[in-house]
Amino acid sequence: MPETALANTPTDQCIDSRVSPWLSAIAYPLGSNLLLPSFFGNIEVHGRSNLPTSGPVILAPVHRSRWDALIVPHVTGPRATGRYLRFMVTADEVKGLQGWFIRRLGGFPINPRRPGIASFRYSMELLRQGEMMVIFPEGGIFRDAQVHPLKSGLARLAIQAEQGHPNLGVKIVPIYLCYSRALPVWGSKVQVSIGAPLSVDRYITGSPKQDARKLTTDLHHHLAQLGEQVQPDEEIWKSSHAEEVAQL
Repeated sequence: MPETALANTPTDQCIDSRVSPWLSAIAYPLGSNLLLPSFFGNIEVHGRSNLPTSGPVILAPVHRSRWDALIVPHVTGPRATGRYLRFMVTADEVKGLQGWFIRRLGGFPINPRRPGIASFRYSMELLRQGEMMVIFPEGGIFRDAQVHPLKSGLARLAIQAEQGHPNLGVKIVPIYLCYSRALPVWGSKVQVSIGAPLSVDRYITGSPKQDARKLTTDLHHHLAQLGEQVQPDEEIWKSSHAEEVAQL
């Protein structure tokens, strides 16, 4: 979530998003059983036991590829937790036929250039309802192995939700994804490392701005630690990754 001031925008006036049971019952198995296994050589997951199976959760993955939008539900969704996910998606992605599917699979739009207050409030309501939500805290796709500076919006949302409803129990789960190639191709491998949840109530001191800053710093630290634990299984990974990034 970007750091710029919230504003009422036409895109955010009405949030049309829900989880369609029939569509999700088709889309999740299709992705997990057919699309992902047929494209990727291997998807290795560590720390799946760190995923909460109830209560309000914000999944905070690094963003390395458009495939993340399928990999994250595959490793954290119904198969792992029995829960469907709600995604914060840039408004440009939620258009036309693609937008129709995204909205019915739990996605909802936010304008990254001028975030709307309706999207923020909608996110707050999802947490109050005990939903599991996905927010990419880096704010964009980065195809290297570094954890880039995090936007403060995720932490501000979590702090405000917890502060406004004591004992809500919001958890933030750091997730690190690593592809064997900067631009995944058929047969590429994926490593996913899921860290222990951060309990937001431990960051409430009465100063929302300072609390959000501390939470953002700690989340960055935990993501970096997960990244250090990822060990590519091919010696050529670093050199090939660097070459592909240089060509982007």
